[in-house]
Amino acid sequence: MYYKFTGQLATNNQQPAAKMANNYFRFKQFTIHQDKCAFKVGTDAVLLGAWADVPGKKRILDIGTGTGLIALMLAQRSNAEIVAIEPDYDSFIQAAENVRQSKWSSRIKVENTLLQDYIPDNSRFDLIVTNPPYFIDSFKNPDPAESKARHNDSLTHSDILKGVGRLLDKDGLLQLILPYDEGNIFIAEAQEYRFYCNNILKIRPTQSAVIRRLILGFSRKTGMPAEHFLTIEKGKRHEFTDDYISLTKDFYLYF
Repeated sequence: MYYKFTGQLATNNQQPAAKMANNYFRFKQFTIHQDKCAFKVGTDAVLLGAWADVPGKKRILDIGTGTGLIALMLAQRSNAEIVAIEPDYDSFIQAAENVRQSKWSSRIKVENTLLQDYIPDNSRFDLIVTNPPYFIDSFKNPDPAESKARHNDSLTHSDILKGVGRLLDKDGLLQLILPYDEGNIFIAEAQEYRFYCNNILKIRPTQSAVIRRLILGFSRKTGMPAEHFLTIEKGKRHEFTDDYISLTKDFYLYF
């Protein structure tokens, strides 16, 4: 089954924001309701949404949008037309509700489909982003929805790269966030599909910690990747670095 949301959604299933503290996450210009989604608002998605290279982009695809957070962040940062695809029906409904309640609903289209099945209505995209499931071989969560959100059984690296090869403009950019080990595996696999890493943001939780996440930028052009570094906290819990505050201050309420 294939569903689309293009700015209007009839539903009586909205949850009052005050019902549960974990039911919603309020940002400066929009609110994310997340009671229907297995994967809640997390730092990975915020980092990708804030870092993605949106200037000048006209058409953006968000693969596996979940709550719709990244699509909404990119809409706030750009004037682009955005398509957000999500294979899980409950998450699709949630993302559609969140988009409908935002000021950018006319520019964001949410579709309930697998990447492998997605056929765009118009031209290719000049930016594709994804915060994909990333556990390749690990013990699975007994909750099926959360396990599906975290493991890459239904969206492998190969699936992403094949889909991007089909949907990305010849001069377009793919950006995604992955754990350190999975990110390096993805860099190697991407070359088999003639995508090359041009930009890396290396993220550590504190200055003394090892690098935990990579935001990777790929294009069809070869070259040495530009490396950047980001530390989230100074050392104490919730004592954030100036770089992290600068990157996310347009979104988080407390910055």
